[in-house]
Amino acid sequence: MLIKERKLRGVYEIELMPYKDSRGYFMRTYSEEIFSNFGMHKKWIQENHSVSLKRGTIRGLHFQFPPYTETKLIRVVKGKIYDVFVDLRKDSPTFAQWDSIILSAANKKMIFIPRGFSHGFCTLTNNCEVIYKVDNSYYPEKEGSILWNDPDLGITWPTQNPIISEKDMRAKPLKEFIALFNGLET
Repeated sequence: MLIKERKLRGVYEIELMPYKDSRGYFMRTYSEEIFSNFGMHKKWIQENHSVSLKRGTIRGLHFQFPPYTETKLIRVVKGKIYDVFVDLRKDSPTFAQWDSIILSAANKKMIFIPRGFSHGFCTLTNNCEVIYKVDNSYYPEKEGSILWNDPDLGITWPTQNPIISEKDMRAKPLKEFIALFNGLET
């Protein structure tokens, strides 16, 4: 595994290293020892599998309120996505900044996103499958969402007419989230 920290503190890009032979390949996707060396070892308590059928589907930008904030370890096993994460940590020097990465089955990259971030993605191909581990249980009543196309964030999504849920279309703009909550405690 090759691991490097991204521009937002605590976010790590992980490039997986498959061992190939005539049968295919074998690839380690998690190592407690390696992740601990980077301060990323977590007790993963849930793993989710998301399927999006159509290119241009946006899911997010989702987060959970304390004490149920989540660390996520995200990997694409089929297709390709544009993955986006927004720093909502109250005392972070990069508060309200975002970053993105292309994750695909072909490039074999993962992204580690610590607690206190909002997360979402846009599918770049049909039939995308995303698997992600989380270190906290999901509580629907503690879920929050930032508006995917909030002009104050200025995220450069790869589609102008996404397929998006009604719930995500009703998400709060960043300014409203800040006015109500000031940010997330992690």
